[in-house]
Amino acid sequence: MIFSRQLSRSISANLFFVNINLNNGRFRNLGYQFVCLQNQSTIKSTTKNNGLTDEQKKLIDSMIRVDQAGEIGANWIYKGQMVVLGGDKKVGPVIQEMWDQEKHHLRTFDEMIPRYRVRPTLLRPVWEAAGFILGVSTALMGKEAAMACTEAVETVIGEHYNDQLRDLLHIENVDVEDLKKIIKEFRDDELHHLDTAVDYESQKAPFYNLLSTIIHNGCKAAIWITTRV
Repeated sequence: MIFSRQLSRSISANLFFVNINLNNGRFRNLGYQFVCLQNQSTIKSTTKNNGLTDEQKKLIDSMIRVDQAGEIGANWIYKGQMVVLGGDKKVGPVIQEMWDQEKHHLRTFDEMIPRYRVRPTLLRPVWEAAGFILGVSTALMGKEAAMACTEAVETVIGEHYNDQLRDLLHIENVDVEDLKKIIKEFRDDELHHLDTAVDYESQKAPFYNLLSTIIHNGCKAAIWITTRV
């Protein structure tokens, strides 16, 4: 009985050895594929976070989502203002120039969403509608009110970008360095828009203080909501 078991094991082992030899190429290929799959999994995982901690990745996701939403709103504000004031020879070209810069900002963040694997805001239609209504309504109140709207919005956005730069200051990462450069550039653009609005008599708008406060608080609320939705 013992001899029979040993013989059976020996035959099975030999058959297994022969089978491996007969299929040597296939097994090697399978082994290679398995190693490749492991490597691909590691690469994907590394690419997803790219050396960032989960907390840092979450912070950057929130930043990009909010910034994209802000540029969506800004684009539609200027679009609404151009509907009313586009034909004005004095402020029409000025609004168009600021709008063109906002279009560039939005294109940039639209490209960053997939690059950084960020979930975009679910409220894009809301920000588009809100921005357009704000742009049209302030423009209907006059050139100064339209500029007061720009001043209030850009004040909040400038502060918001500065806050983001402070939060990113101590994160050393190639992708984060690119993000810092973009935020700095766009921050400077927004502050230039603010100065332009003041130059075009934003502070002479009817109900300037009330209008500025309402828009300022509305922008703050939009930022808070977009970090979560």
